[in-house]
Amino acid sequence: MSIAGGETALSVFLEFFAKLASYDQILNFVTQKQVNQELKQRQKILPSIQAVLNDAEEKQMEDPNVKIWLTQLQNLGYDVGDVLNEFEIEALQRKLHEDEASTSKAQKPNASWFTSFINSRAFTFNKRMISKLQEITDELNGLARETHRLGLRQIDETAMSKRVKVSLQFMSLVDESHVYGREKEKADILELLFCNNGNGNGASLIHIFGDGGIGKTALVQFVYCSDDVKKAFHHRFWIRVSKDFDVTLVTKTILQSISDVRCIVPSLDNLQALLKDKLFGRRFLLVLDNIRDENYDDLALLLKPFSIGTKVILTTRNCGVVSSVVSSAKAYLLEKLSHKDSLSVFTHHALKASDFSGHQELETFGENIVIKCNGLPLAAKVIGCLLGTHVEYGVWKYVSESEIWDLQQEQCGVIPALLLSYHHLPPYLKRCFAYCSLLPKDYEFEKEEITLLWKEEGFLQQADSKAHIEDLGSRYFQDLVSRSFFQTSVRDKYQYVMHDLINDLAQLVSGEICLKLEDDKQPKIPKGTRHSSYVRGSYDGVEKFAVFDHMKRLRAFLPFMMPKDGTCYITNTVLVDLLPKLRCLRVLSLKGYGITVLPDIFENLVQLRYLNFSHTLIKSLPASICTLYNLETLILKESLLEWLPSDIERLVNLNHIDISGVKMKAMPYGIGKLTDLRRLSDFILGAGDGYRIRELKNLHLKGDLSLSGLENVVEARDALEAKLIDKPGLDALRLMWSSIFGSSIRDKVVEEEVSNMLEPYRDLKVLVIQNYGGTKFSNWIADSSFKNLWSLDLNNCRNCKFLPSIGSLPLLKDLCIRGMHTVTKVGIEFYGENHSNAFVSLETLCFKDMSNWKEWDIDEHAAKFPYLREFCIVNCPQLSGRFPSSLHSLETLVIRRCTKLVVSVSNLPQLHDLEIDGCEELVLRDDADLPPLRKVSLSKFSKFSPLTERLVSGLTNLDRLRISNCNELASLSWKQFSLVMHLRSLRSLEMSSFPLLEVEVQQLQLEKVCTIESLTIGNCEKLQRLPQDLHFLKFLTEMQIKGFKGENFSIDNTFLLEHLEIMDCPSLVSLSLPIRLQILIVSYCSKLASLSSSGELPVGLKQLVIKDCLALESIVHTIHETYSLELLDIWNCRNIKALPQGLNKLDHVEKINILQCQSVASLTASGLPARKLKSLCIMDCQGLGDLPNMPNLTTLKELSLSYCSPDLPFPKEGLPTTLTSLSVTGPKLCRTLLEWGLHRLTSLKKLSIDGEECPHVVTFPPEGCVLCWNIFKYL
Repeated sequence: MSIAGGETALSVFLEFFAKLASYDQILNFVTQKQVNQELKQRQKILPSIQAVLNDAEEKQMEDPNVKIWLTQLQNLGYDVGDVLNEFEIEALQRKLHEDEASTSKAQKPNASWFTSFINSRAFTFNKRMISKLQEITDELNGLARETHRLGLRQIDETAMSKRVKVSLQFMSLVDESHVYGREKEKADILELLFCNNGNGNGASLIHIFGDGGIGKTALVQFVYCSDDVKKAFHHRFWIRVSKDFDVTLVTKTILQSISDVRCIVPSLDNLQALLKDKLFGRRFLLVLDNIRDENYDDLALLLKPFSIGTKVILTTRNCGVVSSVVSSAKAYLLEKLSHKDSLSVFTHHALKASDFSGHQELETFGENIVIKCNGLPLAAKVIGCLLGTHVEYGVWKYVSESEIWDLQQEQCGVIPALLLSYHHLPPYLKRCFAYCSLLPKDYEFEKEEITLLWKEEGFLQQADSKAHIEDLGSRYFQDLVSRSFFQTSVRDKYQYVMHDLINDLAQLVSGEICLKLEDDKQPKIPKGTRHSSYVRGSYDGVEKFAVFDHMKRLRAFLPFMMPKDGTCYITNTVLVDLLPKLRCLRVLSLKGYGITVLPDIFENLVQLRYLNFSHTLIKSLPASICTLYNLETLILKESLLEWLPSDIERLVNLNHIDISGVKMKAMPYGIGKLTDLRRLSDFILGAGDGYRIRELKNLHLKGDLSLSGLENVVEARDALEAKLIDKPGLDALRLMWSSIFGSSIRDKVVEEEVSNMLEPYRDLKVLVIQNYGGTKFSNWIADSSFKNLWSLDLNNCRNCKFLPSIGSLPLLKDLCIRGMHTVTKVGIEFYGENHSNAFVSLETLCFKDMSNWKEWDIDEHAAKFPYLREFCIVNCPQLSGRFPSSLHSLETLVIRRCTKLVVSVSNLPQLHDLEIDGCEELVLRDDADLPPLRKVSLSKFSKFSPLTERLVSGLTNLDRLRISNCNELASLSWKQFSLVMHLRSLRSLEMSSFPLLEVEVQQLQLEKVCTIESLTIGNCEKLQRLPQDLHFLKFLTEMQIKGFKGENFSIDNTFLLEHLEIMDCPSLVSLSLPIRLQILIVSYCSKLASLSSSGELPVGLKQLVIKDCLALESIVHTIHETYSLELLDIWNCRNIKALPQGLNKLDHVEKINILQCQSVASLTASGLPARKLKSLCIMDCQGLGDLPNMPNLTTLKELSLSYCSPDLPFPKEGLPTTLTSLSVTGPKLCRTLLEWGLHRLTSLKKLSIDGEECPHVVTFPPEGCVLCWNIFKYL
């Protein structure tokens, strides 16, 4: 079921007549009278249609004929819009031709010819327009006559006055920090999170399920953001699980979020191994929101690297989604809200109150509305937001008695409350909201992304000028946010998302106008479809786009990027054949595709207003781009573009150019002529072009602007002419010079003068100055009249000897000072004029890479940094003395590579996280109040307060402790470490590089139960055995041993250990493993001869990884079929000759990797497990003489064979037909495609072939052999 929008169509008609008056100059030829007659005829028809429109919109739900009538009216409205667009293009083209003729001397002798040409063009154009207008008039007359047959009537004014009439206004946002009626549920979830109930399968899972709109996400968000959870977990991560979410990318994103390292590892296996290592000993909370049935396999794969200490919360509508994958998940059914709590949600949003005490006359209607919301918080919230715009008796009565409440959700496809809220939106918001049906479910978007699309589709027509149109889009967007049609993302406060049910509503009300292609289906395309979208795939071939052949009137071609790893590709057929046919396109995006060259096709796409080629591989734009006179938005962000077209000045309507992240060397001439330009992300000054900074003078820019290449500005007056001080719309400014300071063009004096001239308007919010070569900063940087400046970054300004006096900036929150190598002292001037009240808003402060900074002049009676929460000093090796004390709000302190600095934490009452990696002394006094430290990492300091029992007893909140490479603690005994192990909150302990640490003969008697869950011991040279008192660590489930010098490693069955990693133990000969072990990783143990002294592996072992164990000859002789093994990974074990017997009988193995095992001779002897095996990788196994029977591996998806024996026979039986990915590398593994049976691999999506002796690989099979189309459809 869908709904047609008559009001939207009517607004297009009205817009047409309003705009057409401005195009008189193109109607002043022979046919003017005829055109005007057509227009007057249409204007007479409209009132009769407008009169019955409201009646039609309400009747369409029950009368399909009325819905068809509205759909026809809507389609006609779009046709009118297309005609209007043709008028606009004709007017613009004619004006450009006239301007060019009047300014070119060459045209003067031919003026009569030009006039004749224009008259001829006008005659042809008007003749064509008369025909189109006549067709529209006839259709409009037909629709007017249909109103009588359909029984449509005009609703009287009295009834209409009761409808919710909403004018454009900014609605204040309601505080969402409280979730009504869920206190018990929150307590239940917290109890499940904090109970130590490792389920024996790695991560502990909590599965919350319930109906759509019942508040699952809101509840989990309430828990996720609570202080208790923030304190309990080292890391938190939230994922909205889209239908096509990419496990590899999600894993990489999580890894980067917890490690501050940009990860370029391509393999999922390696990513998961790194993630597992980073999470070792840390408590991690992962939320997987809105999992669907189709995410079964991805869910199981994503959860693999998470072990004990990780808690996972999953939300679904279906209880069975999770239980089928993880049977041990704790299921929690979320019930509907009680009437009382539903009423609280409703009044909170409608009246900004907890009850009706201030509006008793509305209570009856409110009670009735809440009953109809049926206990769904989303319904109560959305309808409350609607009524919050008009707190009036008549409005509430009308909504309470609306017939829409009588519709069943199964009948209309959405919750009636949501449909009712949409029904009462003003037409301009209806059109904008319906367009958002193109967005994929769970897609997170920024405000600008959506408002730009609205603008270019012509939905922002109430703006009084182009200068205000973006402001209007922001107001529309904010209005939909305040009505809960859009919600702020949990993961990123600058992004938004639509609830699934709201997305369903958008699809319902958009009708046939918007088409969202899903699951590569080929739906029947309605005649009236104007906008289309789809989720971009890894390889989008011609089959995906077959439906577009019938969409000649399409206005929008939008692929959306859901989180996905790697480059995606699109068939060239789309670029060369399809797009040129879509002549009505206004919006075209090819974002994220691996396109290197754009064909020159744009001369036929003159209606384009929006182009998005961001994240592509294109280096240049075709010349025909400059014929798109209506183009307003050009997005090239993060592409490989090297230059913009030289004729870009012809695009006179351009108002948005985004080239951020593009490494261009210069801008084309004429940018300054684009006077409609409002957004320009970057302006690059090339060598010898510094004077062109003047082109910014007449541009009224807004948003963010980056000026780079400023070293090429040699005259300060050119910088002054840029008039940055006259651009009040700028929010962020980046001033960037070259990082090469030794160049002959660098002049310190000139750069100081240029900086002085680049003073911006006082409303600036963000300022970055990078690679500035002057010896002093401009005075304007420290001017306290920059009242909105909240972020300042001074980066690599290496010639400046003093920091600017910025302490008086009233709203400065984030300050980062890096690479100031000439600064030797930070003096009192840093705090500004008012020393006693400096940095009053600062929350984060970072000093980094200041190689000559020696002294910080601290006035303890002056700057107190009252709100400083995060403080970081990195790589300042000359800095000595102390840093500011009495930082009463400080929560995080990081000191790295400051070897002369003395650090005291005695006067930091809120300090939670402490990291010291290289300092002179750490002062911890046991006679002072210690801060409530939760996470401590100490490394490489020379002096340290004694680790006394009194001192340790003060660390009552300590959760994670890491100590390594501390000379002062070199002789620390195990007894002293045991003091720390008694801490009641300690969950993770890591100690490494203690050369004198050894276990005493007499074992300790640990009187209290230790709570440690994770223990790491590394590089303790005298530690020949593990202390027996580790048995008292009742909750220990993870252990990591590095650099152990003993020959034998024994852990008996009294341990509850589930995850064990042993690495770099060159003397280790044998192991004794506990029976509960699930994950075993052994690496770089060159003398290890046996994995198990008993000859058996733990039955519950799920993951076995062995790397670089050169003496190991076998894993175990036999594996029993009761084993739970899922992953077998063997790297560079050159003496292993065979895989264990019985491997083929295991039921759970999904992945086997055998790499650089030259002695493995056969895989047929042991056989491979066929029941669940999905991935098999064999690389550099030169001794391998055979491959197993491949067709028996009926679940195999991925197969990789690389650099094995030249004599390795290819499987005679062929390859499994279930393969989706095949990679073959090496000289003689390659065969003809026919020998491979490639034509039978109907599921193959990825094929990689590499080898010097593969001459026949590209040869097609003999005639008559049918190849799988899937393989070649991307070519």
